[in-house]
Amino acid sequence: MKFSELNKGCVGEMLQLPLDINIQGLAFDSRQIAIRSGVVFFAIAGQNHDGHQFINDAYEKGVRLFVVEQKVKMKSDASYFLVTDAIVAMQALVKMHRIAYNYPVIGITGSNGKTIVKEWLAQMLDDQFDIVKSPKSYNSQLGVPLSVWAMGEHHNLGIFEAGISQTGEMARLEQVIQPTLGIFTNLGEAHNAGFENLTEKAAEKAKLFAHVQQVVYCADHTLVDQVLKAAVSEQTVLVPWQIKEQKGKKYVMDVLQKTFTFYLKYDDPASVENVMHCAATLALLGYDQGFIQLRLNRLSSIKMRLEMKQAINRSYVIDDTYNNDLYGLEVALDFLGRQNQRAKKTVILSDLYQTGLSNEQLYQRVNDLLQKNNIQKFIGIGEEINQSSAQFHVSAQFYSSTEEFLAAGYSPNDEIVLVKGARDFEFELIVNNLEQKAHGTILEVNLEHLIHNLNYYRSKLQPQTKIMVMVKALAYGGGNFEIANLLQFHKVDYLGVAYADEAVELRKNGIHIPIMIMNVSPTSFRLLKEYNLEPEIYSLDQLIDFLDYYENMQDLPAIHIKLETGMNRLGFTESNLQRLIEQLKLNKHLKVKSIFSHLAGSDDPRHADFTKQQAARFERMSSVIMESLWYKPMKHIVNTGGIASYPELHFDMVRLGIGLHGFDPTQTEQGQLKIVSSLKCNVSQVKKIPAGESIGYGRSGFAKKDTTIAIIPIGYADGYLRAFGNGIGQMLINGQLVPTIGNVCMDMTMVDVTGVSVKSGDEVVVFGEKPTISALAEWIKTIPYEILTNVSQRVKRVFLSE
Repeated sequence: MKFSELNKGCVGEMLQLPLDINIQGLAFDSRQIAIRSGVVFFAIAGQNHDGHQFINDAYEKGVRLFVVEQKVKMKSDASYFLVTDAIVAMQALVKMHRIAYNYPVIGITGSNGKTIVKEWLAQMLDDQFDIVKSPKSYNSQLGVPLSVWAMGEHHNLGIFEAGISQTGEMARLEQVIQPTLGIFTNLGEAHNAGFENLTEKAAEKAKLFAHVQQVVYCADHTLVDQVLKAAVSEQTVLVPWQIKEQKGKKYVMDVLQKTFTFYLKYDDPASVENVMHCAATLALLGYDQGFIQLRLNRLSSIKMRLEMKQAINRSYVIDDTYNNDLYGLEVALDFLGRQNQRAKKTVILSDLYQTGLSNEQLYQRVNDLLQKNNIQKFIGIGEEINQSSAQFHVSAQFYSSTEEFLAAGYSPNDEIVLVKGARDFEFELIVNNLEQKAHGTILEVNLEHLIHNLNYYRSKLQPQTKIMVMVKALAYGGGNFEIANLLQFHKVDYLGVAYADEAVELRKNGIHIPIMIMNVSPTSFRLLKEYNLEPEIYSLDQLIDFLDYYENMQDLPAIHIKLETGMNRLGFTESNLQRLIEQLKLNKHLKVKSIFSHLAGSDDPRHADFTKQQAARFERMSSVIMESLWYKPMKHIVNTGGIASYPELHFDMVRLGIGLHGFDPTQTEQGQLKIVSSLKCNVSQVKKIPAGESIGYGRSGFAKKDTTIAIIPIGYADGYLRAFGNGIGQMLINGQLVPTIGNVCMDMTMVDVTGVSVKSGDEVVVFGEKPTISALAEWIKTIPYEILTNVSQRVKRVFLSE
């Protein structure tokens, strides 16, 4: 399809058409463009980012085809198509593309399980079909057209998921996917805000199946059954399934007026339901019980996101195993490219499947991607990639198999390694070999959620207002290098840390944006100039020490002046201002970057009057200083709590802290934020304790009746405080909150799992979506800050990204 043909399916105006070529790719983010001829850049004017600001970036990367929502300054050799809504235009374009293919397409929707069902179906059918599917959880108004665009003539089955958050969305996605077979996974409370009630949400989701031939769903979901009967056409066949009997891991299912008996490796209710959706779909496709059971036996857990983990020899490993395709490689390389913690970048890649390209074309494309992403070392594993070694012009090594590679004893050193491979290569063995060994407790940090929160707070600001993000105390426990690197990538204006050594480590790990240090002692003055750091100056004595250290130097580090307005912590008082001004006038080479203060009660409406008093005092004091200067420093006073509550006090910059991690101190914006961190581990052992026996140190826990306990490998040395012992704290195991019993130990905690199905190895959620950090803080009468920052450094951090 040529660019000029957009007029056939999209309502819009062709502003300029010096170039009319076939459309080869779609892009909406200039940072993720894999440069090749025929890419169309869709400039989307979103709530937090305006894609029109990045048109020049896309042009510099070679893009010459643009769909825009407003008239822009046009390059003479580029083509521009003006539309009202760029996402709608993308959907219309992909709808035209979809019509060209008449092979079966499975559309999946529901409240939960969409991505798992899609991935498991692909696992079960990957040797029967050449499958095109949504990458990871691409199921939005934007993700669906990007997924469907990947359909090609070499495929013979499509599997796409669709998610919605409000009415009117599914009809648009149905026209893009045009499914021939449907799966309705379930109906739950997720994303309820956009609907009046559950019935309206169910009916909206059912619109995906308006023209399908069959729909698979669980008969136990009566509301799903009800809305499907009303939504589908008379020609559509409803295919409900139901579990009639279950004993251990044996499940008897009725579907299509037949009875099937399956043995499942998963036993939690959500996984069982997801598995049965897949089994019923294979039965509908005509496969017998023996074939389906063999496919069920080989199912493997799905990694929903890229995971970046600490690795041996001061390295990192990005785990993207089990899934390998060209588009997924582009996404993973983009993520790798954003990481600046280490300069050296290495990619370990297996053979790629189902691309529709010859090996020569395919691996030439891979080589181009590696070169454009500045990959220093490449390791290819597999027969096909071995045979195509001549296509690679980066430093490369090749191995026939994963076993051969492991036997060679590869060891990274101060580098970031992307491991990406097809499922049958078992690249998890490589990740396990490279990963830094630590005990099993991990803190998962969801980078997508973190950026959602950043953008939410940005949406509260005027365009000219800058933002400083506090990354002190290991970025509130989340990992300062990784989070600071992400914030730098997303162009925050400043970072704030508590001490100079934190800032120096950030500089050593590739952070170059301005950093303000809150507590600087004379012993660390020497570091400021060397590492381009900006100290907070809060007293005359400190200022004089600073000036004495840099005496006779003209190029002084810039400073930030802290004013005391009511916090009664650090800062210049009004009585100090004249002497401060005298020093500033005497030292013309000293640059004041900002004047600021700190609100003591911005998170509590009971202190609104005091906050206004602080603001008035700040205005008065800062004005006195600024009148004495020949330039205008920035002013800032609000922290997270003040960003939403006091927009009139945003001044030139705001400081974002705990809000970045999904906690609104005012509790008024909490529903708009996403939880960033989850602390997880696995059950070490399950024990039966007879009535009357004691449990743990000090014998504070007692079994009042025959009790089952689970021993969890986390204790106060990991940050799980002793205050959580003796039933105060709870953990989530297999969907059930279970209380602690006895005292929390240094490295272990015991929980009461009486009546709950628990075994050794089961996942334990200490905090996350449930129980939340806020709940933990409430249990022990503290604040979320303390819970987060208490997670010790011996707990391994894993960073997740789509």
